[in-house]
Amino acid sequence: MARILIVDDDAAVQATIRLLLERAGHHVVSASDGRRGLASLRGEQFNLLFLDIFMPGMDGFETMRMVRQQHPRIPIIVISGRLVSSDGEATPDFLTMATKLGAISSLQKPFKSAELLAAVSRCLDAGEYGSTSPGQPTVLHPTRNAP
Repeated sequence: MARILIVDDDAAVQATIRLLLERAGHHVVSASDGRRGLASLRGEQFNLLFLDIFMPGMDGFETMRMVRQQHPRIPIIVISGRLVSSDGEATPDFLTMATKLGAISSLQKPFKSAELLAAVSRCLDAGEYGSTSPGQPTVLHPTRNAP
C-alpha cells in the first residue's frame, strides 16, 4: 500500500489518522510540526501527505509552500479544526485557501473515518494517474449532525 506522512501538532489527531490508515494497510510516519515533516520528506519517499494548517512554528501554509518546491507531485490533504464561517462574515476559509495554494483535498476536523479513507483513495489515485491537479481540489467538509 501507500507510504503516508502525517504532519500535525496534535498527538491525538496523529494517532487517530495513523490507526485508520494502518488498518487500511498503509505505512504511516508522523511529524509534530512543519520542520520535522520536511525532514521526513528529505529522508523518505511518500505517496501522500496529511498536513495540518495551524501548527506552532512553521504553519501548514509555509510547510506546503516548501513541500511544493521540493516535491511538487506529492498529493497533499490539508486538515484543520478551525471552523469555516457559513454566514458570510470576514472569517477566512483556510481549507479553501490551502486547496488554491496546492493541496488537492481538505478535511475539516472532526471528520469521519469513511471521509478520511475516501479522500486518501482519491488522492492516491490522483497521484498515480495525474487526474487531479492542484487547481482542481476536492474539498470535504463533514456534516456536523451525522453520527
